[in-house]
Amino acid sequence: MQRNFETALSQFPHKEKIAVEWKSFQLDPSIPEVPKYQQDIYQFVADRKGLTYEQSRRMHQDVIRMAKNVGLEYNFNTTLVTNSLKGHRLIQYAKTRELGDIAEERLFLAYFTQGKNLNDLPTLIQLGQDMGLSEPEVAEALNNPVYRDRVNQEAAEAQQLGARGVPFFVIDRKYALAGAQPPEAILKIIEESFSEVQL
Repeated sequence: MQRNFETALSQFPHKEKIAVEWKSFQLDPSIPEVPKYQQDIYQFVADRKGLTYEQSRRMHQDVIRMAKNVGLEYNFNTTLVTNSLKGHRLIQYAKTRELGDIAEERLFLAYFTQGKNLNDLPTLIQLGQDMGLSEPEVAEALNNPVYRDRVNQEAAEAQQLGARGVPFFVIDRKYALAGAQPPEAILKIIEESFSEVQL
C-alpha cells in the first residue's frame, strides 16, 4: 500500500504541500522476541487467524503478487516472525535525525525481503548504520525509554483513529484508508481532504 500511496501522491498537483509522517503501530505487542514458529510465518499466521496452513500460504502468495505489481520483492519463506518493538524504537530515533523515511524503507527490506532478525543486536546495529546512524545512536534508540514511550503513544493514537491492522493511512486526521487500496482511490481521498482544507 505504501507504493500505491506514493503513486497517488505523485499524481497530486499540490504534492509539495503534503507532509507524510510514519507512525508506529505493532500488530501484536504480545509476540515474544523468539515466538513459536519463528521460522515459519505461514504456520504462525495460520494459528493466529484460525486458518489452515495452505490457506495461510495462499494468503501470503496474494500479498507477494500485490507487492510484485508495485516493484517490491517479498520472501516469506525466509521471514522471521518476532516482536517489532526494537525496530519501531529505531524508527522513532531515526525520525529525530530526519531519517524516518530511510529507516522505514530499510527495515521493510530487512524484514520482508532479506529475512533479517529484527531482534538481533548486531543486525540492528548494521541496519542503523545503513540508515545513517552510528552504533551509539542505535544503542540510544534501544535503551532510552523515551523511544519506547513514543512507540506506545503513537500506537495508542492509531487505535483511537481506528487502526486495527496494517497498512493504515490517516489523512488530515479525518480520512482513514485501511488495507491495500489502489492509487486512484487514495488520490481521491487526498483530493477531497485537500479541497476541504482550502475552503
